[in-house]
Amino acid sequence: MTELILLFVALALVLSAEFINGWTDAPNAIATVVSTGTLPLHFAVPMAVFLNIAGALSGTAVAATIGKGIVTTESVTVPAIAAAMVSIILWGGFAAYKGLPISKSHALIAGLAGAAVAGNGFNALLWSGWEKILIGMLLSVIAGFGISFIIGRLIIMFAGNASPTKAARFFDVAHVCTASAMAFAHGMNDGQKFVGIFTLVLVLGGSVQGFNIPWWVIILCGLTMGLGTSLGGWRIIATIGKKMVTIKPWQGFAATGAASATIISASIFGVPLSTTHTITTSIAGASSSRRVNDVKWGVLGNVIQGWLFTFPCCGVLAFFAALVANALFI
Repeated sequence: MTELILLFVALALVLSAEFINGWTDAPNAIATVVSTGTLPLHFAVPMAVFLNIAGALSGTAVAATIGKGIVTTESVTVPAIAAAMVSIILWGGFAAYKGLPISKSHALIAGLAGAAVAGNGFNALLWSGWEKILIGMLLSVIAGFGISFIIGRLIIMFAGNASPTKAARFFDVAHVCTASAMAFAHGMNDGQKFVGIFTLVLVLGGSVQGFNIPWWVIILCGLTMGLGTSLGGWRIIATIGKKMVTIKPWQGFAATGAASATIISASIFGVPLSTTHTITTSIAGASSSRRVNDVKWGVLGNVIQGWLFTFPCCGVLAFFAALVANALFI
């Protein structure tokens, strides 16, 4: 009976963390399209909800990496996963309150690592599986900033003398298309991570044989993330879409185009990267393509501080939560 209760608690915590993911991460996808006035909020939110769910349904490569490539099998227990989810919920809620767009990917990875170390020491970490994680960390920042900067410069070179009215009309439409792609990409990468964790809990509880992801898990997690998006983390939209930069639709097009291309490419190969880092640095790259001073670097510095604190804070929170959970249930 105790094991069954623990199983349900762990599954509820995974869904709560997925909700936090939709609440605080998914708004990144529509930050530019809302802050530029290209789409009103009441149109952008349903679009993001639908496309996030569609992205989560598009595949399972990222889910497989998260579900079985980070820590050893014996260190993955239901209490450990519950502890990792607690760290994500606490840190994610704090970041949302502060308006900081942190990486739920890093929070998830750090939480799993911290909980695993609490039970089995550092031997619990599968260092070979962390290669994709490190690639994703670097890719999200370098590719996001670099590609959007190049796109922005090309737009200035080739469309600088275009009719302002025609250019504005074109980039409004193009911006909506790339923002839609960004919402889909978020679900494709971030949504799948929690699908993998949910499935892992089912495997540990004996409800699923092998790491075969049931279709209903993908739908349930997608809907939960969509619910979080519909309620929204609008402080985060304000931080990256207005406080950090002041952008035009053509810059929003460059940013979301670069970010969505990077995230979708990584997702196809099962590389879990930070969608938050990707879109934030893409926005900075697109904005600085016109003038470096267009980016409020002090605000970006505060955002980066949130990124840097995510790994240690979630790791430590999960470590101590796992100690408590292990004492109670093991």
